[in-house]
Amino acid sequence: MNIANKLTISRIVIAIFILILLLIPFNEMGINIPNFLAMGKIVVDVRYICAGILFFFASVTDYLDGYLARKENIVSDFGSCLDAIADKLLVNGLLVILAYHGFISLVIPVIIISRDIIVDALKTLSAKNGVVVKANIWGKIKTIFMMIGLTLTLFYNLPFEIWNLHLADLFITIATVLSVVSAGIYYIEIVKKAKK
Repeated sequence: MNIANKLTISRIVIAIFILILLLIPFNEMGINIPNFLAMGKIVVDVRYICAGILFFFASVTDYLDGYLARKENIVSDFGSCLDAIADKLLVNGLLVILAYHGFISLVIPVIIISRDIIVDALKTLSAKNGVVVKANIWGKIKTIFMMIGLTLTLFYNLPFEIWNLHLADLFITIATVLSVVSAGIYYIEIVKKAKK
């Protein structure tokens, strides 16, 4: 269990905590979670601020575990599998919750999750046939946009919401488009290598 895998496991734990924090109906259980008025017009649920802070740290571990694994030359199939689980749990789980609570359109998690299923199926099929294609740069850029967009969403798009700049929505929309683009590029690369 190296440091990179420990960071990945910590991201899984954080992801589970975030999902529980946002899913449990505390008010129905008689537990009052405080809200406050931001900038005199936006009602902010403290749970989302806490989730935003945790999500930010989880996003940092997403970068660090990959960086350390490559730097220390400790990249492994176990680590890669663990990393994929952590990413899907953190991002896809959060997207579903945000769509359910009306923060984002339901179309977003449908596209992202469908894309992940297709790409994972392509990876499995190509690996069985001895064709290995690494993740492309567009997938990495998509992840950056998604992490920024989700962090801003959890922070109620503040302070940009004050000036009516919907940056959170913009970043998540760009990430969704890039996820489809990266999947298309991934498919083309697989076909090219398979033909060779």
